[in-house]
Amino acid sequence: MDLKFSNKRVLVRVDFNVPLDKNHKITDDTRIRKALPTIKHILKQGGSVVLMSHLGRPQKKKKEDGSLDVDRFTLAHLRGHLSRLLRKKVQFCPETTGKEALKMARALKAGDVLLVENTRFDPGETKGDEKLAKEMSRLGHLYVNDAFGTAHRAHASTAVVAKFFNKNQKSAGLLLQAEIENANKVLNDPERPVTAVLGGAKVSDKIQLIGQLMNFANNIIVGGAMAYTFIKAQGGKVGNSLVEDDKLKLATRLLEKAKKKGVNFYLPVDSIIADKFDVKAKRETKPSKRIKKGWMGLDIGPQARKDFAKVIGGSKTVLWNGPMGVFEMKPFAKGTLAIAKALAKATDKGAFTLVGGGDSVAAISQMELDDDVSYVSTGGGAMLEFLEGKELPGIKAISE
Repeated sequence: MDLKFSNKRVLVRVDFNVPLDKNHKITDDTRIRKALPTIKHILKQGGSVVLMSHLGRPQKKKKEDGSLDVDRFTLAHLRGHLSRLLRKKVQFCPETTGKEALKMARALKAGDVLLVENTRFDPGETKGDEKLAKEMSRLGHLYVNDAFGTAHRAHASTAVVAKFFNKNQKSAGLLLQAEIENANKVLNDPERPVTAVLGGAKVSDKIQLIGQLMNFANNIIVGGAMAYTFIKAQGGKVGNSLVEDDKLKLATRLLEKAKKKGVNFYLPVDSIIADKFDVKAKRETKPSKRIKKGWMGLDIGPQARKDFAKVIGGSKTVLWNGPMGVFEMKPFAKGTLAIAKALAKATDKGAFTLVGGGDSVAAISQMELDDDVSYVSTGGGAMLEFLEGKELPGIKAISE
């Protein structure tokens, strides 16, 4: 971030898409806190900041009469908390672009911060509307993209707006730079052995990632519901566990590809099974390939936890994406906790550990181990696509 910010008004795209409770109180402010270094850096250099972000999906969750649910999705809910974190009053504009937004932006003095309204209140945001992007660009002399979580979207505020700034007027923010640097530590010449730990529900969500990981990973560990598609593909009986039957042939091909490339592919040998998807369900520990009819695997078992922890413990680079079970339910959280602890232990021994993906980040944060791994990514889909080798529009736009 080598721009000169003194006496400049800087338009900063942040990712303040944070979870709120029914009273509009922030339940996890990680994304806001991660953006603070960039904001503070600009202010310290004598610049002023105009912040824009999206929050939720207001166009898809309108009121019954078809109008926007402004009260639910307004960024005004974040203003007080942001002011406390920055220790200065943050101004708020109830529109994203327009006369009032422009007037407030132009009135900013060095050290001032203005937060404009939810970018997604305008349908042109997700369509990448050029006219909207041009209006956004008028709010700043310089443009900084610090929203890695939305860098894979070619939206007006993340990619298109950058077109209206010259190459020497735009830059990645400190968070975006850190995300790219840490992802590249896994992708480019990582210290070996390299282990990828993948979880979550569907193989289809991770096909490209698994394919890409096989090009450089030594070990691939698969847990969570997606493991049962692989287990069934090998002839295992998985009861009522979540399986993508249309992906069984694909799972077989991926297992064959791993064998051909010499990649160790680990599946859970045992599972915590339940007779229903419920926190109060009956539970048993059974071999993953012998799950009874009417029962389902909801977490990896004790032997799988030991096996996976041993592989992680012997690794120098570890990527974790996706939980090992239904960690939101306490009886099925032990597998995910075991992975988090194994990553923390490996980090302590000198391994580089990267946690990416919404659920894994939520899990490691919930378990208060986020400070015990090397890097926790703020971008779920963006991190996945970056690791898959895709070019992200939000990153490409600031380099052109």
